[in-house]
Amino acid sequence: MKYPLELNVNGELFELEIPANRTLLDVLRNELGLKGTKEGCGAGECGACTVLLDDEPVNSCLVLALQADGRRITTIEGLSGAGKLHPLQEAFIHHGAIQCGFCTPGMILSTKVLLDRHPNPTEREIREGLVGNLCRCTGYQKIVEAVSSLVKRKDC
Repeated sequence: MKYPLELNVNGELFELEIPANRTLLDVLRNELGLKGTKEGCGAGECGACTVLLDDEPVNSCLVLALQADGRRITTIEGLSGAGKLHPLQEAFIHHGAIQCGFCTPGMILSTKVLLDRHPNPTEREIREGLVGNLCRCTGYQKIVEAVSSLVKRKDC
């Protein structure tokens, strides 16, 4: 049996009919073709599938799509606008914080929430803000440097 689903993804409204057991991750990737959201572990442990649901980071592999009905979703594709990368995306590129790139969308979206809530985080707060996102390539230092480059400190 299929159920109606209405999603606002990256500012665009989508009306679908889906089975009750479909995850938000499945719908984003397979129904809407948004491949920036990755499936890593499928168990909410790695953060590769992180999206923003009403501006809150969630592991989309753990959210049933029907739970997102009528809500606002932002994926990595929704950060850039008018052909220009988001400053976080630019910082990750500039600081070499992207290796294989698999974790990058989740890292960037989690970081966006951190910086929206705390525009001047310390290095420790940056590291704590990324705790739900695993990276197997960079060792996190370049990621922390990229995020730190966007922090406006009064003491600098």
